[in-house]
Amino acid sequence: MITSPSSVRRSERSRRATLDAALELCTEKGYGRVTVEAIAARAGVSKKTIYRWWPSKGAVMLEAFAEAFVGATPFVDTGDIAADLRTHINAAVKVVSTPPYGPAYAGILSEMHHDDDLARAVLEQLVGPRVEAAVGRLRRAQEQGQVPAGADLPLAVEMLYGPVYYRHVLRRPAQDEATVAALVSHVLRSLVTGDDAAPAGTRDDAPAQG
Repeated sequence: MITSPSSVRRSERSRRATLDAALELCTEKGYGRVTVEAIAARAGVSKKTIYRWWPSKGAVMLEAFAEAFVGATPFVDTGDIAADLRTHINAAVKVVSTPPYGPAYAGILSEMHHDDDLARAVLEQLVGPRVEAAVGRLRRAQEQGQVPAGADLPLAVEMLYGPVYYRHVLRRPAQDEATVAALVSHVLRSLVTGDDAAPAGTRDDAPAQG
């Protein structure tokens, strides 16, 4: 099982050198060609040191990516949920579509399909906490009356993130700011609950009867 490396037992200089080396090599060689031996040589640390702190290459890459992703995509609260979501999603798009982080995350997503420990770590260390933070931001907007009271917030998060990772995994062009704005607008409009929606035939845009 992958566990978080102990920050007490390791040198911050060596940790930073290892993470940077892993990202550099991933960009230069591609995720599949990177080895722990190569990371150790580039970082100037021993292979034994790396395995003392991380159980696999994937764990090193995950920590490097997660640290950068979380730092670049905070959930700010300016009081405008649409603007804040646009800011957040645009930042996420930039991280996953730009070297060195994009290639590293693509490799992690591929490897986790045949590495159960890495898959668990991705969920526990990255996906789970980010979904929780996103739901928390939407809940604050809900309390401010910007999101309907009965909205399914976890589903809203999947709708926001899904297109970003769909394009990343299939290597399609990343969303531009206009596409992200349209996505956020669409998701927020879709959060109208059954109780909030007008009955069929009573909407302002319903065809006139006669």
